Amino acid sequence: MQPKKLGRREFVKSAVGAGVALGVGGSAAPAGARVLGANDRINVGVIGVGGRGRYLLRWVMETGGQIEPPPPLFGRSAPEVKKPDPALATQVVAVCDVYAKRKREAAEFAKCDSCLDYREVLDRPDVDAVIIATPDHWHAPMALEALAKGKDVYLEKPVTHTVEEARVLAAAVRKTNRVLQVGSQTTSSDQWWKARQAIQDGLIGKLIMSQGSYHRNSDEGEWNWKIDPAAGPGGKGDDFVDWTMWLGSAPSRPWDADRFFRFRKYWDYSGGIATDLFYHVVAPLNICWGEAQFPRRVYGSGGNYVFTDDGREVPDTFMLTADYAKGHSLVLSSSMANDTHIPGLIRGHEGTITMVPDGKFEGKVDFITISAQPVGRKELKDSKGTIETKIATEPRDSHMENFLRCVRSREKPILDADTAYRAMVPIGMAVQSYREGRALYFDEATEKVVASAPRS
Repeated sequence: MQPKKLGRREFVKSAVGAGVALGVGGSAAPAGARVLGANDRINVGVIGVGGRGRYLLRWVMETGGQIEPPPPLFGRSAPEVKKPDPALATQVVAVCDVYAKRKREAAEFAKCDSCLDYREVLDRPDVDAVIIATPDHWHAPMALEALAKGKDVYLEKPVTHTVEEARVLAAAVRKTNRVLQVGSQTTSSDQWWKARQAIQDGLIGKLIMSQGSYHRNSDEGEWNWKIDPAAGPGGKGDDFVDWTMWLGSAPSRPWDADRFFRFRKYWDYSGGIATDLFYHVVAPLNICWGEAQFPRRVYGSGGNYVFTDDGREVPDTFMLTADYAKGHSLVLSSSMANDTHIPGLIRGHEGTITMVPDGKFEGKVDFITISAQPVGRKELKDSKGTIETKIATEPRDSHMENFLRCVRSREKPILDADTAYRAMVPIGMAVQSYREGRALYFDEATEKVVASAPRS
C-alpha cells in the first residue's frame, strides 16, 4: 500500500526546484504536453480528494458530461450545471490522495485509476490537466511540477501558501504558456465585471476604498472537521495515511490527526482566515479595480478570542488593511465567532458601488447598485437619469466551464496566475504582518515584502 517515500531533499529537487527553473528560464512548450484534437476528451487527474476535492471531482465530471447532474451523493453538491457543452467533453482518468480511504472512494465514484503519490498522476502522458485540492503548502510545488510536465492546472484557492511562491508560479505560467485557473469560483460571477465597467465609465469618480468581510460562527469552532480515529501512518488498508508525503516541505512532526484533518488551524499548512476566506474577497476586487495593482503597505490584526482550547495557532478574528500606491485602500473584517457580515462595496469620491449587500462573497447577485455622493449626483443623474441606479448582472460560464474552455482555446482564464498573484500579495503580507506585529511594505520594483517603505 505504501508508495515510494518522498524525502525532503527529493521534494525540493523534484517540485520547487523544477518550478523555480521554469520561472527563471523555462521553455514555452514543456515536454509531455498533449495536443488536443477537436474530438478528443480532456483527460483530467484530481490530486487531493478530501472535502473540497470531492466537490471539484463531481463538478468537473458534471461539467464535462461524464455524469448526469445530480450524481449519486459524493461530498457536497456541486454548483448548478447547465446542459453539458460537447466542446467541454471531459474524462477523469486518475485520482490521488495520501489517505487510502479517500483515494479508494473517489476512484470508485469516478471509475478511474488511483494512487497515493501525486507524481504518478503527473507522469501520465494521457493527463491533459490536473485539479489540485490539497492543503495550501502543497499548492505551489504540485502546480509548478505540473506545469513543467505540460499539464494545465485548476488550482484551489489560495493560489499558494506564500507571496514568494505566488510570484514564482505566475512567472512559470508565463514561461510555459499553460492554462492555470485559481479556484475562487465567485470570480466568474458577473457582478465584479459590471463593477469594473462602472469604475472605468467614471460613475463613482476617484476610487478611494474597497471593503468586504467574511464571517462565520460554528459551535465547535471553524475548521474543526471530523477526525477518522483509525487513520494514520500505521493504518492498514483503507486506514493508511502517507504522513511523510503529506508533510512535504513543512516541518517534520510525529503523526498528528488534528493537523491532518484540520490543517487550516495551523501556520505550517495554512494562513487561516486570510488564505481560506479573504481570498474570495481580494480576488474579485482585483477584477473590479481593472488595473494591475500591488499594495504599498499592509497590516494584519486580530486575535484568538473565543476558540482558545482546541490547539489552533491561527486567529479566530482577523482584520486586513492595505494601502495602494494609486491612492485607495482595502479594508476587510472577519471572525469565526460571529456571522454578521458588512456589505461588500467600493467607495469613490463621487459614488459607491454595492456588489454584495449581505456581505457574503459567494455566488452571483442579480444586480449591483450605484449610489451617488453629493458631488457626483448631477453627473450620475445626467448619465443614468437617477442618483441611484441598479445594473443587472448577466449569466456567465461557471468557473469550471471557463477553465475547460480555456484548456481547448489556450486563452487566459478568469482567475489567471497574475491576477491570483496580485490577490495573494496583500493576503500573505497580512498573515506575516500579524505574526510579526508590524506593518509591512511591498517593493514593486523587486517584488519583495520589506520592513520599511521603499524609495519611490
